[in-house]
Amino acid sequence: MPNINLIAEYYSVETNKRKMLNYDELDETDRQILKLLQENSQMTVKELALAVNLSTSPTFERQKRLEREGFIKGYKAVLDSKRMNQGIIVICNMRLKRHSQLLMDEFMEAVQNIEEITECYNTSGDYDFTLKIYTRDMESYHEFMRTKLGNIECVGSFNSVFVMREVKNSHGIPIL
Repeated sequence: MPNINLIAEYYSVETNKRKMLNYDELDETDRQILKLLQENSQMTVKELALAVNLSTSPTFERQKRLEREGFIKGYKAVLDSKRMNQGIIVICNMRLKRHSQLLMDEFMEAVQNIEEITECYNTSGDYDFTLKIYTRDMESYHEFMRTKLGNIECVGSFNSVFVMREVKNSHGIPIL
């Protein structure tokens, strides 16, 4: 005879799973809130409510729901790299020594602990990864390549491109 408690528990767990919202289910007000917060995450709920023509309580609830649902991952300050004495931005395209899941995992784990690497993308095409690196000057970058990136055993080769001028950096994604 089956254990009724286990069966009941199984079904209650299954029925309590809530469906996560997808982007297409967001209404225009939700999208407007996302756009406004992406432009200025320090907006007060009152300012946000005024901008979306709602009272503060439903605006606050919508913002919290967007956070819970994972549309808003966090809030950060955008720092000026030059003021932080990290004025050189380098885009570094990197190849592994050979293609294997083990080497990919090794590299992805290694870059997590390298502060100068602020972005890392696993890419298709000629390179396996594209990195965004901040450094103080050419000497610092040379030292970084020699002592940090160059010491990752699975790195085969890399190609560095130095940013001459930042033309656009919105720190955001399109909200259509």
